[in-house]
Amino acid sequence: MGKPYQRVLLKLSGEALMGELAYGIDPAIVDAIAQEIADVVAQGIQLAIVVGGGNIFRGVRGASAGMDRATADYIGMIATIMNAMTLQDALERIDVPTRVQTAISMQELAEPYIRRRAIRHLEKNRVVIFGGGSGNPFFTTDTTAALRAAEISAEVLFKATKVDGVYDSDPATNADAKRYQSLTYSHVLAKDLRVMDSTAIALCKDNNIPIMVFNLSVRGNIHRAMMGESIGTIVGESCEVS
Repeated sequence: MGKPYQRVLLKLSGEALMGELAYGIDPAIVDAIAQEIADVVAQGIQLAIVVGGGNIFRGVRGASAGMDRATADYIGMIATIMNAMTLQDALERIDVPTRVQTAISMQELAEPYIRRRAIRHLEKNRVVIFGGGSGNPFFTTDTTAALRAAEISAEVLFKATKVDGVYDSDPATNADAKRYQSLTYSHVLAKDLRVMDSTAIALCKDNNIPIMVFNLSVRGNIHRAMMGESIGTIVGESCEVS
């Protein structure tokens, strides 16, 4: 086990909140994630979260169906705020102080995103959930996660997914796909491994923010990852490709 991190950013996909449902939010899954987050915060780790909205609406899919891309992306941003509020509710029901900050102004529901205020919340051991993406169309929540991680000086960006790391090909379609233990940013970009979109990878590379990709569906993995255990795949400047 390595050294626990002090300040981290966790990227949760909207699909992670669906569980086995075809659409929407599974309250049991949200409650389980909230409990794991509570365990992490109890260790004194400062935790910020960026949540996606793909369980409700995905902008790219809407655009492919004929919608204006910017309009579709704005609808997707609103979906992320719905997920952020749902996660906030689950956390506060187990007495974890939580703030939602949005890149799109919704003052009746959440705080506007203000970098210094977000950092102050973290210093007071409050969980901060960033909703509304970056506030701009044509950018993914992966890119938002990289941007917010840089802004709050997070030590690492955790991407919680449905697979246990990064593979050289799709493990769902290739039984011989091999999982990487570690990768460099350049290798990810050169091989188009789709850990995150290329803009997010470039942001992490420029700001030297390691990325840890791990399986969210294994109970306890959020705590293990943030306590420094080697799970999943780590992407960083000084990592070897293995």
